[in-house]
Order: sequence, then structure tokens, then C-alpha cells
Amino acid sequence: MNVGFVSLGCSKNLIDTEVTIGLFKDHNYTIVNNPSKADIIVINTCGFIEEAKEEAINTILEMAEYKKRNCKYLIVMGCLVQRYCKELEKSLPEVDLFIPIQEYDKLWNIIENYIKLNKKSENKETSKKISEIKQMPMLKQPEFLNREITTGKNYAYIKIGEGCSNKCTYCAIPYIRGPFVSRKMEDIIEEAKMLAKKGIKELIVIAQDTTKYGVDIYGKSKLAELLEELSKIEDIKWIRFLYSYPEGITQELIDLVATNNKITKYFDIPIQHISNKILKTMNRKTSKQQIESLIKNIREKIPNVVLRTSLIVGFPGETKDDFIELQDFIKKANFDRLGTFMYSKEDGTPAEKLPNQIHGNTKKSRYNKIMKIQNEISKQIMKKRIGTKCDVLIEDMSFDRKYYIGRTIQDAPDIDGIIYIKNIGNKNLLDQIITCEIEDISGEYDLVGKII
Repeated sequence: MNVGFVSLGCSKNLIDTEVTIGLFKDHNYTIVNNPSKADIIVINTCGFIEEAKEEAINTILEMAEYKKRNCKYLIVMGCLVQRYCKELEKSLPEVDLFIPIQEYDKLWNIIENYIKLNKKSENKETSKKISEIKQMPMLKQPEFLNREITTGKNYAYIKIGEGCSNKCTYCAIPYIRGPFVSRKMEDIIEEAKMLAKKGIKELIVIAQDTTKYGVDIYGKSKLAELLEELSKIEDIKWIRFLYSYPEGITQELIDLVATNNKITKYFDIPIQHISNKILKTMNRKTSKQQIESLIKNIREKIPNVVLRTSLIVGFPGETKDDFIELQDFIKKANFDRLGTFMYSKEDGTPAEKLPNQIHGNTKKSRYNKIMKIQNEISKQIMKKRIGTKCDVLIEDMSFDRKYYIGRTIQDAPDIDGIIYIKNIGNKNLLDQIITCEIEDISGEYDLVGKII
């Protein structure tokens, strides 16, 4: 049968989708990109914030339309299912099988047994069949599974841990994915080598908080050691790590980034706010003073470093003074990259019950103000790069083929900018790392360059 996939949410979710695609391919199913040609449609959902939930429900309903024509089975998995499985089973009878995250270790057993039972039986009482499946003996999947990389030839994400133990008051991840659990280092290295053999040039190391890697199984953070081991894989050219919480960034990690040529000079540090009052209410583990000291330390040690952060505006109790303090800090900190989210009131989180919830219009206004400040900062930073040289990974071409499209070593895929390189010859540079000179900027986030 033909199988189509829809993956929603973050890069961590995408890896789960890639593993599931790999399982279907290993069992001789054909993967298709067009849902109208799919006998089975699998949707991997996100349930992190309200907008993500709405997108997931709308996608499920959209894909359910194909069951009226060719699709035989609609399977839904992911964070939304883990969080609201019983409610979804009642409200979405169009879905044949819901698979929560807690059952991922038996993922293929559940899918395969469900399909087999449906093929053999004419009885359409789906709920009864699911009950039968849950009672059948199942083999636990090994930790390391073959993945079908969906991000192209050049880069791939590699997940080093699952869940989160930080318990920020606004976040539902610990309740969805459980506490932080590290993967064994040898397992991660094995997967990285497999990715290198497939031609992957850039590894992007991810977890909900990468700095917590190893604490649960080795007794202390092993992120620096892991990155150093990954850098020894010959065919991997760039290594980028994301989601590193400020309290977990050690001097050892900073020194490694400063000296290791394969590890990008790039720190993704979600600080969420700068007001000590708000940070405390969020149950964050750092203060304003510690954040400022960390930024200063990193920039002194790595002068050409790129700093990225994320913020939440409109958190319960955020006063006008708190927001002014945040604006002043953003102007002073001069982050190279910055993303902002409006606070989302999530079921079951401590922040849901906090007093002084902020009105939606105020959240939107504060979001716009922060992004306006950052847009101007970004534009000025980009202008300073004109005339400099950098390495660029070429990943695409413009429609008119006048420009190659790539990323500098300072840009993470999907979340950062791109660079347009003038195509001045007939030489095919796709999937290569080339050196170029930056000639101009395009908007607040993108660059224009030439090959040198």
C-alpha cells in the first residue's frame, strides 16, 4: 500500500516522523507525497500551544476528506494525541488509530497489527480492534532506528534526549513528553556516522534542553564531550547545537565552541524574559545578572559568535515596567537572531492558574514592538557583514536560475536567513560548501553575495 505523511510542529517531532517513514519503508510500503494517492495517511501532530492544536485539528479534518475517496486508514500520532487521546477518540471518529507518545516503543507493532486485523476482518467496530491490539504481545523497538531523512541531502537533525525536566510554569512539554531522558552516547555516534554515510554535511543536535544531555545517565552534562566526539566524524563538516538553556552553558562548552573548527560559532539560548520577577514566576533558573554575564563571557571568548534567543511576551503579571525592561535589554544585548512568542495559556500548566492574565490585544502589541526593535537590529547587523567573506552551503537555485540559494555557517535552516549567490557560470554548485563575499542585504534577514 501507499503511505503519505504530514509532520507538524518542531524538528524533534520531525525526527519521530522520519523514524516512522523508515519503519514503513523497511516493511515494503511505498511512500507518496500526494495524499490523494495514499492508502494510509499518517499525521504527526504538535500540541504545544493553542495555534499548534488548531493546526493539528484542521489538518486531521482535511486529511479525513481523503477517506471518502481512496484512503483506507487515517493514523494520528504525536503530542496532541499524548495530551488529549480520549477526547480525540470521541470527537474524531474519522481517525482509525491514535498512537500516543508513550506507545512509541511499540509503534510498528500497533500499526502492523491494526492493518492486519482490518484486512482479515469484515467487522468495522474499530474500537474493539484497537482493544485487541493493545492486548497482543509486542516486541519493544531498539533505541536506534533507521530514518528516512526528509530535510534534503545536506543537513539532518539528531535528537540526543527526550522530554524535559525544567518544568517552566508556562510549558506543557514535561507533561506531554515526560522528564528528560538522554540517549547513550555510542547510540548517537552510530546514528551520526550513518547520516555521514548518506552524505549529510551538517548535523544539528537537538533536545528540549541540550545542556542537560548526560546528567541522568552519566551524572553530569556531557554535551561538550558529545560534540567533540561528533566532530571526529570525517565527513561531517558543520555541527550546530540548539536549545541550550543559559544555566547549563558551561565554560567547557564555550571553550570548545571557540576552538573546534567544525562546531559552528552559534549559541541558541532561550532566555524567555529578562525581568527577574517574571523569570522567577516562569520558574526559570537564571537571573537577569546571570544572563548578562553569560552573554558577555561568550562574546569575549568568541568575538565572531552568533547569538540567538527566544522570548515570551504577555506572560501573566507582566507589567508595563517589566516590558520596558525587556525592550531596553533587547536594544542593549543586540542579539543576532531573536524569535518572540505571545504567551499561550496551556491546560494543566501552573501558569494557567496565575492571576493577572494579559489581554490578547496587549500581547499582540508587545509582540509587534519587540519584533520592530529586532528587525532594525538585524538590519544593522546584516549591513556590517557587507564586504566580509564566509563559507556558504548551497542548497537550492532561484526559479530563474540567476541565483544559487544557500546558508552561511552562521544560519540555521528554517529559522534564520538565507544568502543569494549570483550564478555567473555553468558550474553546478548545488550541495557544495563554497567561499563567497557578501555584497548586499535583502530585507532584514537575508544576504546577497558572490563567489570568490
